[in-house]
Amino acid sequence: MSRIRFDFEDNSAVRLDGVSLSYGKNEDILREVDLTLAQGSFSFLTGSSGAGKSTLLKLMYLALAPGRGDVCLFGRSTRLLKRRDLVGIRRRIGVVFQEFRLLNHLNAFENVALPLRVAGQKLASYQNEVEDLLRWVGLSERIGARPSELSGGEQQRVAIARALINKPDLLIADEPTGNVDPEMSRKILRLFMELNKRFGTTVVIATHDLGIVEEFNRPAYHIQQGRLRARRKGGAT
Repeated sequence: MSRIRFDFEDNSAVRLDGVSLSYGKNEDILREVDLTLAQGSFSFLTGSSGAGKSTLLKLMYLALAPGRGDVCLFGRSTRLLKRRDLVGIRRRIGVVFQEFRLLNHLNAFENVALPLRVAGQKLASYQNEVEDLLRWVGLSERIGARPSELSGGEQQRVAIARALINKPDLLIADEPTGNVDPEMSRKILRLFMELNKRFGTTVVIATHDLGIVEEFNRPAYHIQQGRLRARRKGGAT
């Protein structure tokens, strides 16, 4: 039987209780996953390709629903919420995708501002905010550049800025350093760490780069054959 939380006083950012998920009639890709991430925490998620990292992240940002178990975000069981409440929770989550997902016909400013524009806000209400955010990620000189004119690292920083424009309480990044060189990987990770430290944003990063995990020395979880375990320093689980 699925375990569903009714504890609305829970102050965690993410809590998964007995979560399992399969695609169609296939074997479970996630098996009885239990995970609690405190608000303001910074965590890594590791695992080989196909192990279930992206699936687990999709559950966290509500792109998927579990087959069994419960996903709680910000202390609320998502199984018990109405659609309008789920929309409100999604607005508290920023997502950075490995493939960037920038719109090629828009420049850096327009890509970052897109969530606000779609929400109906006027340019005058967000122009300074978007410019400040692009300056914070080191792209103040590239505001008018389109994705085709940007390097991979610059495109990733635009994607990060776009994920942050709504001031999310939870930031989820799926292999954010997978398409950039080691030096840029470290710059991107330092941006995430600064965000976590300055604003208390909960950060979850999926990565295959174990060197980054060891270097930045934050709590890490490893997924293998659908099961999640804490990953200790040095690679043990």
